[in-house]
Amino acid sequence: MSITCEGKSSWPELVGARGEVAEATIERENPRVDAIVVLDGTFVTPDFRCDRVWVWVNSNRVVLRTPVIG
Repeated sequence: MSITCEGKSSWPELVGARGEVAEATIERENPRVDAIVVLDGTFVTPDFRCDRVWVWVNSNRVVLRTPVIG
């Protein structure tokens, strides 16, 4: 089974950006998703959702890896 989500689904250009900036950019570029800033190492639910983007940040709130829908 393959799941296809609508709209932009990946934001590699946000690696190195501030978490809050990434969150606002993601939600502006794909209004169907809720971007959630999460400190690296935090446990998150493993289920796949087309309306969620985890934004992984370090202790300085800088995005560590490409935010993707999931």
